[in-house]
Amino acid sequence: MEVDETEVFRPEWTQRYLVVEPPEGEGALCLVCRRLVVATRERDVRRHYEAEHDHYERYVEEGERAALVERLRQGDIPVLAQLTPEERAARAGLGLARLLALKGRGWGEGDFVSQCMEVMLRDVLPDHVSVLDSIDLSPEVTRQRVLNIDKNLRSQLFNRAKDFKAYSLALDDQAFVAYENYLLVFVRGVSQDLEVQEELLTIINLTHHFSVGALMAAILEALQTAGLSLQRMVGLTTTHTLRMIGENSGLVSYMREKAVSPNSWNVIHYSGFHHLELLSSYDVDVNQIINTISEWIVLIKTRGVRRPEFQSLLTESESEHGERVNGRCLNNWLRRGKTLKLIFSLRKEIEAFLVSVGATTVHFTDKQWLCDFGFLVDIMDHLRELSELLGVSKVFAAAAFDHICTFELKLNLLQRHMEEKNLTHFVAFQEVVDELAQHLKEDEKVFDPDRYQVVICRLQKEFERHFKDLRFIKKDLELFANPFNFKPEFAPISVKMELTKLQANTNLWDEYRNKDLGKFYAGLSADSYPIIKGVACKVASLFDSNQICEKAFSYLTRNQHTLSQPLTDDHLHALFRIATTEIEPHWDDLVRGRNECNQ
Repeated sequence: MEVDETEVFRPEWTQRYLVVEPPEGEGALCLVCRRLVVATRERDVRRHYEAEHDHYERYVEEGERAALVERLRQGDIPVLAQLTPEERAARAGLGLARLLALKGRGWGEGDFVSQCMEVMLRDVLPDHVSVLDSIDLSPEVTRQRVLNIDKNLRSQLFNRAKDFKAYSLALDDQAFVAYENYLLVFVRGVSQDLEVQEELLTIINLTHHFSVGALMAAILEALQTAGLSLQRMVGLTTTHTLRMIGENSGLVSYMREKAVSPNSWNVIHYSGFHHLELLSSYDVDVNQIINTISEWIVLIKTRGVRRPEFQSLLTESESEHGERVNGRCLNNWLRRGKTLKLIFSLRKEIEAFLVSVGATTVHFTDKQWLCDFGFLVDIMDHLRELSELLGVSKVFAAAAFDHICTFELKLNLLQRHMEEKNLTHFVAFQEVVDELAQHLKEDEKVFDPDRYQVVICRLQKEFERHFKDLRFIKKDLELFANPFNFKPEFAPISVKMELTKLQANTNLWDEYRNKDLGKFYAGLSADSYPIIKGVACKVASLFDSNQICEKAFSYLTRNQHTLSQPLTDDHLHALFRIATTEIEPHWDDLVRGRNECNQ
């Protein structure tokens, strides 16, 4: 079996992670705790360092770092000063500021939390009440702490971005459904060890960057700040708004033109991946069903709160966007398949409620409207199933593309069934048709299948248009997902030799069967299989789920009242980074950085 470069100790790790190669030559020996890190891949060594010894990050200068390594080699482990009471208080304040940001609470609520803690401590631990006096939870300090946490997280992201072999961007201008003036830019990067990182790169105020040229400049500035060159950009996923995918003036065409370089890959673009249900509902809502239901929900929220039959609906609503909700957020919540299905099941109760409050019930006697309602519920439920599959991260774009192709086949089946008036896969529609048939004459037509075939056809064309670039790299996706089953004669000329060699290696075949795909490619030697490894990095860097965008969207809808208060762009950026990140702040650095600033 070939020697795997990722399992060979690298000398540069000594200063970076404070480890040395052990005498036995296997693994990496930590100079601080003298423990052996058995699996010598950079991510394993880094995880050990970050989990156990990241407080040594204060030795940042090259000379300081070299001196630290020398002291550790001689067994002289520096005694780190314990946190002073003031520093412990500052750390507690930072943790609370982060929690307030995660929960979307206002800056001023820190004082309220302090009062609650004081009441509790007076009864439980009266001798410790004075501890609260040293924790400053004033709005001004809490606001600054959130900015400091954001700065710390951003610094960690930029350090990791240096190791990205390839990356993709996700541009979301639909998350801010209530405001429509911000663009969320997410980055997904992949290291040599195929370690995937998805993070918020920046938030761009569209009011200040109205033109596509200004928007492009802001994105390029964010990439430059993060140290990411366009030559490493592989993919671009967007919503399918005109701002993004306009044929001649959309941002995508500008980005592709800018990214063209002899050393770069062609940028793969696919749209509609994020907020799939939200955006597709506009294509299938043929009778403005959502607007009508929205009016019903407003009435229920104002005059039907105490009715037991609506408690499940109200609970679902409040879990999504809290007690207060504006019209745009409400409409977009209703465009979810799960929500529509719940409302459809309550249609009889809603009709009775509307009669009781004197509201119009004309829609419940409109045959066409009821058929459209049932059809919309079923189509959105099918889209919900796809959206949930695309919400699973860490499966890579090959699996996501398989889900999309399967759904397109499903649309073909639905199209044929509708033509035959077969409503097997239209459960709600069938229910409506059965109810209407009881009140119609035998020869009277219940619904027109052509009306709904047109809608399904429109959805098919949208999917074909939005994901056409993924079809261009279908062979790359198949090669990545099934390298041992991919026939070499169908592979590009440049990869045939490597693929034949790979498939003949029984040891690698055993690893492929026993490991998940990411770990298999992480252990694949870049020296022996440079082209296949390059394809793996390329595919792994493509966004494979809508998870991070949905996380931001949920944060916004749940906390829209707080976020609608006057906030600077920096504070908004900080809140969304804290809400979406998987990186843990370096608390000791934040605490001691604060003390240094105050001295």
